[in-house]
Amino acid sequence: MLEQVMQVLREVARDEVMPRFLRVGKSRKDDGTLFTEADMACQQALQAALPRILPHPVLGEEMELAEQDRLWAENQDGLWVVDPIDGTTNFVNGLPYFAISVGLMVGGKSRLGVIYNPVSQEMFYASRGEGAFLNGQRLPLKTVVNTMCDAIASVEVKYLRSGKLAARIGSTCPCGSLRNLGSSTLDWCYLAAGRYDLYLHGGQRLWDYAAGAVILEEAGGQIASLNSDDYWSDVIWKRSAIAALNPELFSQWHRWVRANQ
Repeated sequence: MLEQVMQVLREVARDEVMPRFLRVGKSRKDDGTLFTEADMACQQALQAALPRILPHPVLGEEMELAEQDRLWAENQDGLWVVDPIDGTTNFVNGLPYFAISVGLMVGGKSRLGVIYNPVSQEMFYASRGEGAFLNGQRLPLKTVVNTMCDAIASVEVKYLRSGKLAARIGSTCPCGSLRNLGSSTLDWCYLAAGRYDLYLHGGQRLWDYAAGAVILEEAGGQIASLNSDDYWSDVIWKRSAIAALNPELFSQWHRWVRANQ
């Protein structure tokens, strides 16, 4: 099944996404986020293709909120969750850091995740219990650091609800360096690969973590939220994340974040 999903993502990227890269206009949705015709074309293609692989409905970012709520409530036995283009701001501005993301969720937890950056042609994927991979190579790609002072952290400060935590991240963060490149799905993958060491996000939508969280876990990473040590039990539609690939670093990072909330 993974191979079939990966082939769908390659075809959709080739036919619907990359022909529009640097050639598409943009608009804004009611919540202020960017939207392009490439997002909708990609989502429609995924809606048509994924149920042929496994007959479950598709929940996409570009659907109405009521439809998303209904699909989630009625399909706990199996639901495809897609982000047609994660990193739309990067996409419309020519920054090559965006991805197509597909997760399969059952009973509120991700079973499968595939994330594809069509510019770099990097395909990250995992199936629960079977490990995580990048273009056939098992993740992580390298040994991660085990000291906070050498760690690279991906941090999205914008969505941190605590003004204290956001301020402390900027002034006294114990890691070596901070990054924020504008695509949550790829952030999960970079952490799973060992390109990042730490991760902090104040609140992601379902499609932001449906594929990436299982890829990280299958690479050996650990996740909690700002509210709970049981990541998968936290709120569905705006779920925060505290994560690391190395267990020792996770313990240190988790402790620091909680102490500074």
